Amino acid sequence: MLTHHRRPVCLSLVSTDLPIWSTVETAATLYQKDQERFHLLLNEPSIPDQEPEQQAIAPNEQNPRRRLLWLEISPYRVIMTMQESGKWSYRHLWEPGVYGVSRYWLQGDSLKGYELLRLRNYTRSLTLEGRPLPQHLCLEYELWAEKVQLGCYVLNLQIHH
Repeated sequence: MLTHHRRPVCLSLVSTDLPIWSTVETAATLYQKDQERFHLLLNEPSIPDQEPEQQAIAPNEQNPRRRLLWLEISPYRVIMTMQESGKWSYRHLWEPGVYGVSRYWLQGDSLKGYELLRLRNYTRSLTLEGRPLPQHLCLEYELWAEKVQLGCYVLNLQIHH
């Protein structure tokens, strides 16, 4: 039962204890896998390789690289994967009450391939609202490197119908 719907979405990430806030508003494709499982595909602008001052002097190409975000959503688990043809990618796994894994793949300037950085995240809560299609997802989690907490975050996804 694979059906898809094109929807406007707003995805935001906010830290509750650090000055981090990011929002993406774009169109996304929502795929319904079954009654409670969905995949959401969206594009967001790439992070520039240069400082803002350098971009004004030497702007990037006319069509900058895009980042593909893929979310696998259910009331019990969320997986978010970001793929870019540039220098980095990541994958997060969130389940309520569980220490999930956040992986970041970083490519250096050499041709040696990718370096892997692993962090843990503890999911405080996961709320998925909307029937039959999801309309709102809220994830509250902590990010950890060994025994050092790297902040508390809230990820909100609003799917407009």
